[in-house]
Amino acid sequence: MRKPLVLLIILSAFFACKNESKTDTAQIDGHPAWIMQGNIYEVNVRQYTPEGTFAAFAKHLDRLKQMGVQTLWFMPINPISKVERKGTLGSYYAVSDYTAINPEYGTMDDWKALVKQAHEKGFKVLIDWVPNHTGADHYWLEKHPAFYVRDSAGKAVSQFDWTDTRKLNFANAELRDTMIKQMKFWVTETGIDGLRCDYAVGPSRAFWKDCTKELKAAKSNIFLLAETDSAWLHDVGFDATYAWPEFNMMKLIAAGKRNASAFDSVLAFTDSTLPKNGMRLFFTSNHDENSWNKADFETMPGASHAPFAVLTQTMKRAIPLVYSGQEEPVLRAIQFFEKDPMGFGKYERAPFYKKLLELHSGSAALSPDASFTRLHTNMDDKIYAYAREKDGKKVVVILNLSNAPQSFTITDNAMIKGAPTEIFAGAIHPIQADTQFKLAGWGYLVYRY
Repeated sequence: MRKPLVLLIILSAFFACKNESKTDTAQIDGHPAWIMQGNIYEVNVRQYTPEGTFAAFAKHLDRLKQMGVQTLWFMPINPISKVERKGTLGSYYAVSDYTAINPEYGTMDDWKALVKQAHEKGFKVLIDWVPNHTGADHYWLEKHPAFYVRDSAGKAVSQFDWTDTRKLNFANAELRDTMIKQMKFWVTETGIDGLRCDYAVGPSRAFWKDCTKELKAAKSNIFLLAETDSAWLHDVGFDATYAWPEFNMMKLIAAGKRNASAFDSVLAFTDSTLPKNGMRLFFTSNHDENSWNKADFETMPGASHAPFAVLTQTMKRAIPLVYSGQEEPVLRAIQFFEKDPMGFGKYERAPFYKKLLELHSGSAALSPDASFTRLHTNMDDKIYAYAREKDGKKVVVILNLSNAPQSFTITDNAMIKGAPTEIFAGAIHPIQADTQFKLAGWGYLVYRY
């Protein structure tokens, strides 16, 4: 009697793994299916906790899961160069060894344990990769001098004001092969689900074409994010690029320098340059914008943050990003080269983000490939409204992108009529063709049909 039972258990496990593998490798429009209604949360390990370790961050996993976070993007976890280091601790983006762990954060075993724990809780995991340059004391400088761009005197060069780094030479075939091998190490040895590639316009097109092909061969459902708004990165295998033009326009509107309808021109530009299936990472802050430009607490101060955050979570092509501390909110520029713990405990914005993240993951209408219809009002200079639809699901978003109360109607009657649920009120709001809407300054409504 035991043999059939054992056989049944083995067969059940086999088919369960087979089904899991099939789901895991599913693609939509050439992208991993899991990212299509996913979201990304950027983790600044150094500043996340007083300890600044993987183990200390892991204590926040359940809280982030409860908030609706799906994908964790970890800022660079590699050791940081000491030569020409900026500040006391240096820049995360001055890497001294691509296949090692920053000892401030823990060990390689600690990292693998965190990835395993995150996966068990249903998260996807991305790491930040810095391909354009290394730190100023990376071992390649002595072992592989030809890996670097050098000036007429033979000195390895830096770009911009990144004096703690040295630029890599992607004309060198051995460098290209070595870089790809070391990127694949993190995929095959630690089980990550993707990479966010810093300053992705630095390396050559030929490199990226070969690199993305090999990474996808190593893991078919890998997600690749390029830190750029340049359309050509989509052509060489990246799933998504940054919504910098959209973000910059949001800042201008928040400052009262442009009106709401100006956002249409940015969307038109993106549509004209990106492939139809090209996705964008939408955000109101990230590590650069927070530390150097005081986002979002000054670029979108006070109540103005909210409608733009709604936009990032509901816009076409969008993969929404939340930066560490935005849910608190941390209303200061986090230091980049020094220890500066964020300080958590209030989580005042967490319920707001939870509503948006759960809507995004729960409605096909907010998949990046869902349709987008601009809804016009009698106040398009102040009100930005649109509808998203897919697979019989619809979400209507109405944003007051001004600091004054507005009363208005929506002229696209057929798109708004019905009895949708407004997600923040949690109540059904019957809408007629002649419904008069009223929104406070920087107010917003999100309807789920």
